[in-house]
Amino acid sequence: MQTQPQPSKLETILGWFIPIAALLAVGAWFYIASEGALGKLDAIGYAVCHRIDERSFQIGDRQLPLCARCTGEFYAAGVALLFQAIVSGRKSKLPSRGVLAVLVVFFLAFGIDGTNSYVYLLKSTSAGALDHIPNLYTPNNILRLFTGSGMGIALGAVLFPVVNQTLWRTLDDRPALEWKSLGTLVAIIAAINLLILTDSPIILYPIAYISALGTLSLLVTVFMILWIIIMKQDNAFESPRQLWLAFASGLTLALLLVLSIDLLRLQFTGTWNGFPGLTG
Repeated sequence: MQTQPQPSKLETILGWFIPIAALLAVGAWFYIASEGALGKLDAIGYAVCHRIDERSFQIGDRQLPLCARCTGEFYAAGVALLFQAIVSGRKSKLPSRGVLAVLVVFFLAFGIDGTNSYVYLLKSTSAGALDHIPNLYTPNNILRLFTGSGMGIALGAVLFPVVNQTLWRTLDDRPALEWKSLGTLVAIIAAINLLILTDSPIILYPIAYISALGTLSLLVTVFMILWIIIMKQDNAFESPRQLWLAFASGLTLALLLVLSIDLLRLQFTGTWNGFPGLTG
């Protein structure tokens, strides 16, 4: 019969310290963020997104926590991770070359549309100084949403097997995302995108939460994996219940990063809205 190793003194100390630090980080997030539930979500989006009003979807006269591109990217990444957790379990192998090629296309579309959109933004704020630089096309929020969500699928598809490779003692050595599951995931994301484009508050309110929490979930996952590697605990877990300390550590570090960026940007711009002077 295999016995579980006794926790070290450091692990015992961290077992008390990390939950307290996590609660303090959550409390600080609630304290500095704007009022209301959407204000708390804004504080997450504010750390990773320019939040330009014209490039964001609106609920009435209120913009979502993230711009159209980041909304697509982070909600799709969150959905992709959840989808794979349900259908793939502990499958830990990266997708096949064919699937990876599709994900590379998603990445390239994201990069091309993002670059074209950024050039358009620079031209709109340069008083004609950059008019000699051509645009491939006029950017719009529909393209931002779809290219962003494609990038989100790619992020989730690569991150999920890496997480499994790091966490579990017993692995399923099969690709975490295969052609059938990729097709299903893309169909789900495309359907959600079409619902978002209806501009219905019934759709946009949940998307505001899913996109902001998707952002946070990505940060928490990355920091959790980093914590596990630093603590030399990779491939040491058999059950999700054993991950509570690593999760709390990832949450604490993610919130500290969000808070640091928020305070720095707020000090620099003086507003929770998009960067002053940037429109279009």
